[in-house]
Amino acid sequence: MTIRSVDTVAVTLPFEMGGPKPMFSGKPRQMEMLLVRVETEDGLVGWGEAFGFAVWPSTRTALHTLVAPLAVGRDEADIAGIRNDLVRKLHLLGRTGPVMFALSGLDIALWDIAGKRAGLPLWKLLAALPSGRGAAAGEGVRMPAYASLLRYGDAKLVSANTARAVAAGYRQVKLHEITVEAVAAARAAAGPDVALMMDCNCPWTGDEALAIAQGVRPHGLAWFEEPVWPPEDFPTLARVRRTCGMPVSAGENAMSAGDFERMFEAGAVDIAQPSVTKIGGVSGFVEVVEAARRHGVRVVAHSPYFGPGLLATLHLTHALLEPGTPIEYSFVDLGENPLRRATTVEGGTIAVPGQPGLGADPDPATLERCTID
Repeated sequence: MTIRSVDTVAVTLPFEMGGPKPMFSGKPRQMEMLLVRVETEDGLVGWGEAFGFAVWPSTRTALHTLVAPLAVGRDEADIAGIRNDLVRKLHLLGRTGPVMFALSGLDIALWDIAGKRAGLPLWKLLAALPSGRGAAAGEGVRMPAYASLLRYGDAKLVSANTARAVAAGYRQVKLHEITVEAVAAARAAAGPDVALMMDCNCPWTGDEALAIAQGVRPHGLAWFEEPVWPPEDFPTLARVRRTCGMPVSAGENAMSAGDFERMFEAGAVDIAQPSVTKIGGVSGFVEVVEAARRHGVRVVAHSPYFGPGLLATLHLTHALLEPGTPIEYSFVDLGENPLRRATTVEGGTIAVPGQPGLGADPDPATLERCTID
């Protein structure tokens, strides 16, 4: 069969986060999602997700003007061939950013089609790969999720929302805060038995990161995420890892398996965090897992999504990663969700889809209400 069309649907989802929404580019943060819809000549439809949020207009432009014209007419089953050809043809226009985000969305949609064509959930296709866990991946599994709180910048709000996450059943909570006070407040609210992580989003020099690490280390963090600016300064990140006394994680800003290889060779991380909507889709994520295994590095996906990107992450984690690996889940209350219960956390766990492909298609009525231009 051949690809007949590649299109996009941009949506914004209403949400509440238990505090004022952070400002970005002069306006309150939005929960924006860029869906990729691929249809074959025989009418089979696959859904993907390209990294969206504030950059979605640029990603959509890259997909419509660059990626789609090169993909239409190709055999949708040749996922590796399409990926290799498009990456090479488009490399001069950017090995990172909107072009790679667009390619990621296309790749996820093609894997969705592959699963639907085979009548199998995606995790079964992935478990059969050389890097898969094979028969170890079973049916009807619920996976642990960790509550990924947005940044509040207020210790009282951090405390209140940490307590709310624990009350909802989460046994792991990640903060997006940058102060010792906020971490202390979260630990006091969570108690000693809940795993606590700190995602700093690349703010500091190595010396600054180590000073913060000294202050937060007594609170028993499960990992210290992206403490160094710039994110590609792997030697400095490695120095922080060697001396901070906590596991260090990073990877959401890496854009290729090659970036991760350099990160691993530098000894920069204990935990690698590829993002399926950024790294080249399902195919790119698999490459990172293979590289991490060669270097003995644990993988825990970056996945603050509610669409096909989250579904793909569930399948990848179930099929390829260690049992018990948690799924990142943005701790917000959505007013609308196009995938509904397929991406819902209950009691701190989330179900691995069992239907063919990604396991769920977006609800058309929800898309119609939430679509933006």
